Amino acid sequence: MGKIDGAIRSFLGWLETEKGYSTHTIDGYGRDLLEFRQSLPSPCDVAEIEAIHIRRFVVSLHGSNSAATVARKLSALRSFFKYLTGKKIVANDPLIGIAGPKVGKHIPVFLTIDEVFALLETPGKTDRFMLRDIAMLELLYSTGMRVAELVSRNIKDLDFDSEMLRVTGKGNKERLVPVGRPATHAVQLWLEQRTQLMVDRVRRGHQPEKEALFLNGRGGRLSSRSVERMVKAYGERAGIPQIVTPHALRHSFATHLLEMGADLRSVQELLGHASLSTTQRYTHLTLDHLTEVYDKAHPHAK
Repeated sequence: MGKIDGAIRSFLGWLETEKGYSTHTIDGYGRDLLEFRQSLPSPCDVAEIEAIHIRRFVVSLHGSNSAATVARKLSALRSFFKYLTGKKIVANDPLIGIAGPKVGKHIPVFLTIDEVFALLETPGKTDRFMLRDIAMLELLYSTGMRVAELVSRNIKDLDFDSEMLRVTGKGNKERLVPVGRPATHAVQLWLEQRTQLMVDRVRRGHQPEKEALFLNGRGGRLSSRSVERMVKAYGERAGIPQIVTPHALRHSFATHLLEMGADLRSVQELLGHASLSTTQRYTHLTLDHLTEVYDKAHPHAK
């Protein structure tokens, strides 16, 4: 399709170099834009795309996709054409006047404090990487990091003296996050085992992984997918009824802080949210908690 392929490649490159988006996010944009491209008549120049093409694409999505998925694909197209108009590659934005489907507010999945404690206590001596897994679970809950942020951390990012962790989030934005003492202690124990993994890797003829905080069984940097599988498995062993993910620990971190009286702006900074509205998703959870406390404690609540 000629120019549209080049425009998509240029846009995805811009997301990486200028916006600092993760590979995972860029791949998502790429899939959505490829699906749209395949819906267009062939051949098609990007400058020839009109609102009718967008509407036909949206209609084709209904039935086989949820409202949230349709909204996400439309969002990718809006970003794409905003980029194209900003670069003057196209004169007009075909998405102007096109409304997306109404999407219900997403309620973040989180664990209770008791469930978190049960999860943290699940790794045992029969687990090959007990120390590493405890350290990762403790850090996820202590800092509210995203799983991609966790696996990209290097040893130098954690200052044990000040108990602060430097986190690089979306858009390559850095933030400093306090780390609880149980988490720093767990990491220190893990680092002793980490040394042996690095030595074993060198013995096998590979270059040592000197920087990564967390390593896999082969001594290389751990992947997000591996952490997700690990957290899910420990959640099942702990008897937690819902599927436990690293993101659920992030939600739990935010919810528990707000329940204990932390202000929304501070939680926003700790989570690395660009907009306060994103953090406000958690306020309904704390309001439910406050209502429950009120009903139990106030003499005239009932």
